[in-house]
Amino acid sequence: MAVKEVGDGLATAAELTSAVMESYDKLDISKRKYVGLVLIPALLVFAASVVGLFVLPLPFAARVPVPMFGGLVLVAAVIYPKIYLSSLENQIDNQLHLVMTHMTVLSTTNIDRMEVFRTLANEEEYGVAAEEIRRVVHLVDTWNQSLDDACRRRAEEVPSEAMADFFDRLGYTMGAGQSLEEFLVSEQDVMLAKYETLYESSLSNLEVMKDLYMSMILSMTFALVFAIVLPILTGNDPTATVAAVIVLFVFVQLGFYAMIRATSPYDPIWFHPDERAPGDLKLWASLGLGGGLSFLIIGITAAGMFGYGPGLPGLLWFLDDVRLPLYLAVPISPLFITGVVLRTEEQAITARDGEFPSFIRALGATESAKQSTTTDVLTTLRDKNFGDLSPSIERLYRRLNMRISTTGAWEQFTYDTRSYLIQKFSEMYLVGRQMGGDPKMLGELISKNMNAVNQLREQRRQAAMTFIGLLYGITAAATFAFFIGLEIVAILADLTADFELDQMDIGQIVYPGAYDIPLIEYLLLTVVLFNAALSSQMIRRIDGGNPANGYIHFVLLTWLGAATAIATRTLVNAILTI
Repeated sequence: MAVKEVGDGLATAAELTSAVMESYDKLDISKRKYVGLVLIPALLVFAASVVGLFVLPLPFAARVPVPMFGGLVLVAAVIYPKIYLSSLENQIDNQLHLVMTHMTVLSTTNIDRMEVFRTLANEEEYGVAAEEIRRVVHLVDTWNQSLDDACRRRAEEVPSEAMADFFDRLGYTMGAGQSLEEFLVSEQDVMLAKYETLYESSLSNLEVMKDLYMSMILSMTFALVFAIVLPILTGNDPTATVAAVIVLFVFVQLGFYAMIRATSPYDPIWFHPDERAPGDLKLWASLGLGGGLSFLIIGITAAGMFGYGPGLPGLLWFLDDVRLPLYLAVPISPLFITGVVLRTEEQAITARDGEFPSFIRALGATESAKQSTTTDVLTTLRDKNFGDLSPSIERLYRRLNMRISTTGAWEQFTYDTRSYLIQKFSEMYLVGRQMGGDPKMLGELISKNMNAVNQLREQRRQAAMTFIGLLYGITAAATFAFFIGLEIVAILADLTADFELDQMDIGQIVYPGAYDIPLIEYLLLTVVLFNAALSSQMIRRIDGGNPANGYIHFVLLTWLGAATAIATRTLVNAILTI
């Protein structure tokens, strides 16, 4: 059994090494150039960090992270090509369902199949996927390849297995004489199934990340508690030890944030137009109000600390003692206003996303049945209840009825909804109708795709809620552990001073004089603030919402940490001084 496990481990390592080496061949620069510009400098950084482990005038605990940082730089440089190609693959896979849906919509119109590819190649929003389609077009236009040969040739180079498989099957199918429309329509179910599998796989990976994150953060919490308590027995500099562990704690959290960012499926909720959209004034006003009040409180607090004005105690006049954690939590509290406003708008966008499939399906079916224009259909369709989408539909009808610009009317409709998916699918429907596509087929195709995405988003929201509960629990538990250790040390230091134990032989066993309690408390509160900021952005990455929406969790997590710190020190002090 052990031999089999060793063999499996060696096989996995060999496979990973082979994948990393192959990735060097697919970089945009030569191997020689990459080695000279990246690998050799990274190796020098690692060597310097190893030397620093022995020569830096710091405690050993503070020197340990130095070579770890150098090793991280070297490992990152070695595996970067693989990471880069994996990121390209993720970008393609995240956009592939939209690309294929758009391609299917265009294929049902009266344009040539090469025009379908040229149109998609110019869609900058599709990023790397559009670049791959552009390369297929380049092979056809510049090198006179047939479209099926170009697809098969490009399938060998595409970093995404899903897109490579699609190009390969598309090339062979078109070479056999099947039309592009027939192939793409038949591929819709396959494409949606693959996208759902990919999306759910990403959510499963997030579940694994959640468990791993909890384990690592709890481990770092214990390490930080030991760094607080042990110097009272060893005599080491506790401030330097705590600072070193905090740096390691920060690196661990940043690493997990990067992993969560890479693991989370790309499925944005918000559409951010280049022009000003309706509702922008309210959003910017909330940001200005929250940020302005925060800066005002920070200014008052800072002035009070230097002896000018009442400071934070003047603002919290109803408290007899303003504890240090409140200096952290109170100034950022107005940002909660911004978070609430953006969260309300995001919930409205989600509600509009839920209504859009029914609207677009009804619109397409009615247009096809009546053989009439969108404006005529909306005359009656706008009276139906489509929830939060109804006001936007009413404004769309009014703009279309003015007969100024159909494209402009639909564009303003997407600005009204502020939804990324509605913007993409509305554009597809409009282009399909303008190019002679069947409205019923377009409506059903778009509705089916968007319903699938909405169902996946619901699973994502459930995963995000689970992760939110985990982060709040970890924040409370970690802060409790930090400050219970700090309060115990503070009480021991006070007892030593009261009984003048440092003048006795016991002073060789306990070293309370090395502690700067206020400074260590400040460092721990910095960890609380950093944890709140990073955790709020982790939540936003997982649920796909607007980053500014994270202000709610940033404020609440900071207050949770501050309240836990105050309660812990008060409770421990009350218990141990009885």
